[in-house]
Amino acid sequence: MFALGHPEKIVDFGYRAIHETAVKSKAIIKAFYGRDARLSYFQGCSTGGRQALIEATRYPADFDAIIAGAPANPQIHLHTSAISRTMDFRKIEGLTMTPGKLALLYKAVMAACDANDGVKDGLLNDPSKCKFDPATLLCKAVDADDCLNPAQLAAVNRQYADSKTRKGEIIWTGLTFGTELTWGYFGAGGTGPPGAFSLDTVRILGYQNPDWDWRTFDLDRETAVTDEKAGFIDAHKTDLKEFKDRGGKLLLYHGWSDNAIPPGNTVNFYNRVLATMGTKQNDWMRLFLVPGMQHCGGGPGPNQLSYLGALERWRESNIAPDSLLAIHVTNNSVDMTRPICAYPQVARYKGVGSTNDAANFACQ
Repeated sequence: MFALGHPEKIVDFGYRAIHETAVKSKAIIKAFYGRDARLSYFQGCSTGGRQALIEATRYPADFDAIIAGAPANPQIHLHTSAISRTMDFRKIEGLTMTPGKLALLYKAVMAACDANDGVKDGLLNDPSKCKFDPATLLCKAVDADDCLNPAQLAAVNRQYADSKTRKGEIIWTGLTFGTELTWGYFGAGGTGPPGAFSLDTVRILGYQNPDWDWRTFDLDRETAVTDEKAGFIDAHKTDLKEFKDRGGKLLLYHGWSDNAIPPGNTVNFYNRVLATMGTKQNDWMRLFLVPGMQHCGGGPGPNQLSYLGALERWRESNIAPDSLLAIHVTNNSVDMTRPICAYPQVARYKGVGSTNDAANFACQ
């Protein structure tokens, strides 16, 4: 509740802090070295990813190249979507979900879609292409360990579903196939309140009222009210011509297995920029979706990448990254490498050689 009664803190959090830091740091560098910095880069993930997009859209002269990872943007929509999901769970009578049922669901998803990229490896290269229907797991009669009862099926379908307004506008996309084992917060019964972080976005940024009754939540109303009061914290602009014309480079990335910030909205932002500026923008903007990677890292797939190295080569040597080399480390040893292809391409196995070696995959 840091922003209760302090509108200036909302502005600082939203956009002013990063901009002022950039301005002041450049002044310090010039005073110390006697000359301006040649290039300035920004890298951030999650809230940092939102800040990255704010910089590219609101202050395009601050940085010469930007990395925006798993952006929590628009944050207001992310949080109203999270509240909406919780409120929908509360309406499902008799809902309980066990780790065993989630494991059953995950196993069924993998059986249906793991081989879509040419190799069975426990990773979905593009979960959006998975056509699994959870209804195939519906219990035929009484509840059992090897099926989902009607309440569980309803909740699972809500997890995958986009949060939409009554007019059909997507507020935030649903969770992706392959994330089922990370649904620990999914919990049992849905009787508690939504998460405090999401609630504060509405009750503090939207209403400046810590006693706002979350039981009255309405997705359309609360999103509109909070956008009106504090929508300036988010990057909604999709015309980045000023950043592009200065020679700026924007590298977007998101983990396909991110259950904290589902990646679909990053794909939607990328596509909206193309719709605004034209389809040929890969000379300055590229998106990388990382199979198996969770929020800003971690997960079962190769998830360690040199984003900054790729950005430097792109901005300073004009070598655009068609793919990024990702590694997976176990016990301080690299045990898997994969190319992460620039969207919309994905890495497909060539059919020969180790599936743990990036050299045996090609972007298609």
